[in-house]
Amino acid sequence: MEIADRRTDYAGLSLDDEVPKDPVGLFETWLEQAIAAQDGGADIEATAMTLATASPRADGGWQPHARIVLLKGWGAEGPVLFTGHGSDKGIELAANPYASLSFYWTPLFRQIRIEGRVEQLPQAESEAYFASRPRASQLATYASDQSRPVASRAVMEQAYAAAEARFAGTEVPMPEDWGGYRLAVERIEFWQGRPARFHDRIRYTRAADAWTHERLQP
Repeated sequence: MEIADRRTDYAGLSLDDEVPKDPVGLFETWLEQAIAAQDGGADIEATAMTLATASPRADGGWQPHARIVLLKGWGAEGPVLFTGHGSDKGIELAANPYASLSFYWTPLFRQIRIEGRVEQLPQAESEAYFASRPRASQLATYASDQSRPVASRAVMEQAYAAAEARFAGTEVPMPEDWGGYRLAVERIEFWQGRPARFHDRIRYTRAADAWTHERLQP
């Protein structure tokens, strides 16, 4: 198979010059359309996004890290995700809070790239979300020392059983080393695939409390 010869001709939607002055509404519209596509049977995970962080290397450089996480909130202040503070991404964000997120919705030929500084959510907000999670997911946070090596799946199952026994008949509290993060958006780019690789790209940049936007060449 010649990978270089594989091509998809993007067609259908467009991104006009008359875009909103504020990107929040445009993001919400695109997200709603992605969710509608997923609910309609499209092969898409609308709230899945790639989180990219970077950690210092021994040679003085920086090592990028990327993984898929789930969007759990969005508003004027930026996107929200949850994880363990002691996980690899939690440690990397503590050392370097600047990160990027990207969404790619294949059926719609759309991509969104977001850059900014990540901050931890207030504990009350994290606790409210944790309380809304399924009990099985709550127990899993106690059974897993996220990102750390483990001898086998059986060891993980034993840890989960221990968590079930520990909290039998009681509510599961949020662990102290777990919580939410919000990325304060400094730059966000909307990409719409178009025919002949002549794509639409609109980039917003925050300046103080206002947004500027510009069209980028594909």
